[in-house]
Amino acid sequence: MQLRDALDDYKRHAGEGTRFPGERRTVSGRFSGGDGRLVHVGDDGELRDFGYPLTGRTGLVRSRLGLAVGDEVAWLDEAETTQRYVGDTALVETVHETPRATVTRHDVTLGDAHLTRASVEFDDADGEGPGSDAAVDPADASLVVYARFAPDGRDDRVGQLRYDDAVEVYHADEHDFLASATGFADLRGQLPTTFPELLDDDPTDLPRDRDGDRYEEERLSGEVIADAPFEDGVATVATLLTDRSETDREAARERLDTLFGDLDGVDALADAAADALPTVPESVPARESVVADLRVLSLLSAPSGLRIAGPDFDPYYEHSGGYGYTWFRDDAEISGFLLGAVDAVGVDLGDWHARSARMYVDTQRPDGSWPHRVWPRNGALAPGWANARIEDGPDVDYQADQTGSVVAYLSRARAAGVGVDGLDRTLVAALAGLDRTLEPDGRPVVCQNAWEDSAGRFTHTAATFLEAYSELGRHGEGLAVGALDDPEDVPGAASLPEDLAGHARDRAREVYDALDDLWVPERGCYAVRETVDGGFDDRLDSATLALAAAHRSFDALGEGDGGAVDDERLDRLVSHVETVVDGLHHETDDITGLIRYEGDGWRQTDQLSEKVWTVSTAWGANACAELAALLAAHDDPRAAEMVERARDLLSHVSPGGSLCEPTTYLPEQLFDDGTPDSATPLGWPHAIRLATNALLDDELPQFADQAAADDD
Repeated sequence: MQLRDALDDYKRHAGEGTRFPGERRTVSGRFSGGDGRLVHVGDDGELRDFGYPLTGRTGLVRSRLGLAVGDEVAWLDEAETTQRYVGDTALVETVHETPRATVTRHDVTLGDAHLTRASVEFDDADGEGPGSDAAVDPADASLVVYARFAPDGRDDRVGQLRYDDAVEVYHADEHDFLASATGFADLRGQLPTTFPELLDDDPTDLPRDRDGDRYEEERLSGEVIADAPFEDGVATVATLLTDRSETDREAARERLDTLFGDLDGVDALADAAADALPTVPESVPARESVVADLRVLSLLSAPSGLRIAGPDFDPYYEHSGGYGYTWFRDDAEISGFLLGAVDAVGVDLGDWHARSARMYVDTQRPDGSWPHRVWPRNGALAPGWANARIEDGPDVDYQADQTGSVVAYLSRARAAGVGVDGLDRTLVAALAGLDRTLEPDGRPVVCQNAWEDSAGRFTHTAATFLEAYSELGRHGEGLAVGALDDPEDVPGAASLPEDLAGHARDRAREVYDALDDLWVPERGCYAVRETVDGGFDDRLDSATLALAAAHRSFDALGEGDGGAVDDERLDRLVSHVETVVDGLHHETDDITGLIRYEGDGWRQTDQLSEKVWTVSTAWGANACAELAALLAAHDDPRAAEMVERARDLLSHVSPGGSLCEPTTYLPEQLFDDGTPDSATPLGWPHAIRLATNALLDDELPQFADQAAADDD
């Protein structure tokens, strides 16, 4: 997104109650991708690239397509439009009903290329349609493509090279191509929005008409307007993003020619799109949801294996801190949910886990922790505000839960046979890092919370430590300080005992016992945090629902190894989960779900109450399911009620639920009137949804049978 676009959007949407001006929203439309490049196909047909964090290439920042008949152009974004995914793939079909014809588009992103195949059907046999006084010769029709590229993220000092069937837009390293399978009947450029247009109160409609006095605009910009002729009612155009050090222009043009030749029909496009996503067996329960979740998680993944949290709708940080980065909390939680669900969904995700584990190993800091945010394409440090460990500051500006989440996942991955060089070394260093951020009272130090908006000693952080130590205790046999190249290089590592798995189990017991300090009997729940000044914040917070899964991990240690949840703790967990789920419940005529926490005012605008979050709602469902499994392991009859709660919450984020968009996407938040907001789709709730479906259907099927019997 360029500043010109942000200002244009500001003019169009300033003052609206459920839209933040200056953003590029993805709350409607669908994405195509799965191998790095990420292209948004708006529900009006506009194409935009969102893959910069995944590939380092900016590509398309704006586009518009139209049907030209003679001198008249019907822009497809002004037509009545329907859109869907084709089958289980990321091939997007968009049907535009123009006054003269129906244009059916199929869009697919394959690697660094994106193809748009448009077929046209005029309203009657002779081409004469509503609004037309004369028959249309199909040979006079063409697909008009307005495309603006920003190679290297630039909209200035950009040039074009022209060929018979393609145009190349370049700045320095990034070279972007637009090509047509049928050549170009016309090709021109234009300058970006001018200063007077930017200062005008009204937004500027693009593209403009040709200006013969501005000859330089034909070559000195990233904006291109091309006419691609239809042949047998079909026109196909493609864009290709390249780096000059990796792909020369001859190779780029050959790749485009090959794509046009190999993908010359809808079936071929669908087959190619299907190859980019895992195949889900037909017998999998909640299959529509599982397919959608794996599609989203694939779309958000870089070739490295790291994922962006969601498409970056606010790159100028006007209303948020950005979303197009990898947080190790979100990413490791997603990896863990996938690992836990893999058997239930019947999909081989071994390559996904190997890539994730490898990147966690490669991005670990020398002190055993992980940084706040990194670029998913290569793991390099990204802009952030919680890098105290790098700045040598106090741990207040450090998010210790991220390290806990990574340790829990890597411990499970090690047990599952995910073989990555350096994995043991990483876990030993991480264990030392966890110890350094655990206070003598058994709870983590003052640091930032999961929502990144306050500091204190958080219950959620303690939960991630409990889970990390428990999983390391369960799966850490054979770990030794000798895995480190030099223990003296990792703070605290030299003082670790010989039995690291036993040490982790002891630490898990310390955290388990220390959680009693956070119990608030008046509310029947755990406090969200101990504040910096030593007080207790007893508000309800959905992040504290992490206690359920953490206690299940601790319970798996067994009584002889410091584990096994006692009866009093089970009672407190049941009370806590019920109190949080009931207390954060929010329902309107349009939506039902959980708010993030009591008093949450972020991105509220004119709404007087907190907004519902899909993460919180899905987390509630998962916590109820995890607690049900824990209760079932203790033969506690309350398990059935927890399963019922889990299924109810899950229904709200499942396809057809009030929080799930018709696209099957889960936006981060929704306003009370059902308007989706913020990053869409957000990867984290999709992973939680996938894991919760798997947990309910794979580990708790007896309760589904019981519910069916009760219904009968």
